[in-house]
Amino acid sequence: MTSSAEHVHDLVGIGFGPSNLALAIALREEGGDLDAVFLERQPAFGWHRGMLIEGTTMQVSFLKDLATMRNPSSSFSFLNYLKERDRLVDFINHKTMFPSRVEFHDYLEWAACRFTDQVEYGTEVLAVRPVVEGGTVVACEVVARRDGETVVRRARNLVIATGLEPVVPEGIALGERVWHSHELLRRLPGLRSPRRLIVLGAGQSGAEVVDHLHQTYPETEVCAVFAKYGYTPADDSSFANRIFDPAAVDHFHYAPEDVKRMLLDYHGSTNYSVVDLDLIDELYRRVYQEKVQGKERLRILNVSRVLDITEHSGGVSATVEYLPTGERTVLEADALVCSTGYRSRDPLAMLDGLAEHCVRRPDGGPDVARDYRISTGPGVRCGVYLQGATERTHGLSSTLLSNTAVRAGEIVQSLVRARDLVTV
Repeated sequence: MTSSAEHVHDLVGIGFGPSNLALAIALREEGGDLDAVFLERQPAFGWHRGMLIEGTTMQVSFLKDLATMRNPSSSFSFLNYLKERDRLVDFINHKTMFPSRVEFHDYLEWAACRFTDQVEYGTEVLAVRPVVEGGTVVACEVVARRDGETVVRRARNLVIATGLEPVVPEGIALGERVWHSHELLRRLPGLRSPRRLIVLGAGQSGAEVVDHLHQTYPETEVCAVFAKYGYTPADDSSFANRIFDPAAVDHFHYAPEDVKRMLLDYHGSTNYSVVDLDLIDELYRRVYQEKVQGKERLRILNVSRVLDITEHSGGVSATVEYLPTGERTVLEADALVCSTGYRSRDPLAMLDGLAEHCVRRPDGGPDVARDYRISTGPGVRCGVYLQGATERTHGLSSTLLSNTAVRAGEIVQSLVRARDLVTV
């Protein structure tokens, strides 16, 4: 692979998680001779490693893998992965559509290993600058750091897939004993016989963390703190799941703004602050059984919030307020885990002089066309595409795996069309 700044790639991808991995696959299968390189900050492929909790399963069907929805005969399908791992028959006998999270991560690594010649791991992108010729932005220059040195890649197109960033409640600072859930498995080995652990959050990750801590530490009190009265079941019913269909992206993108807002409000229960019903029932069963046994180790502090946290050498002190009465309780704990979700990173933050050419929506976000290309001024020929930060323009599947394969194919088709227009 040519690495000099003078070489102009057809595409530079920022980030190499599932979205740009699916793009790399689509490029190999449909992109002809398009030349792409991907820059990834992590030293090796990894996807939510800190939450690969034993026993947790995917929330989407294995058929919504990196390729099947776009190309059912792809050699990068989950079924082909099973065949190569000699587990296809075993998986079929398992009678499930939802593999474990550990297995799906192994599938992603299996696919990523076939692109080592196109991915530069351990490379942190610092900035993206426009390359101007004759008053027109014809390419972009991606400036990055690897092993303490600056590297530069030029490309006619850019695909930004930098994923999500953890959200921490206002006033809470992460530290040695205050973590976000994405660090869970990395942090837990540092605990020694904890007396009490606190988990903030009422979504799937919060419930999974509570479940894992309660099982892992049989003598530890686990306190779940959230403002709801109880965990809310996820709506994964067949009709509601249509919001993740590829056709739903068309419907959403071209709908009036008030309809977009309505759809996001109506179907937020498919994804946000919700929990699988089986896990809710299991946690309730444990709470009830502990009451029967007279040893209440799993405590659900509902309709409550943490007012302040003080971290000290032995753990944390958290002041918890019960909202209906205002009663406050100070809990001493060995650690506090914020399972408080994620948000999309600002895709324009790294674009330097290129950002001023991007058209913005009234809400300040980038205006993104149906093919996931950011709308730009007339003096821009370089394409900037987004994967993952398009919920307001493309719907709820933006940050999920459901539409990843199809979206990658649509971006490749757009790249091919743009190339053909230039060469005509």
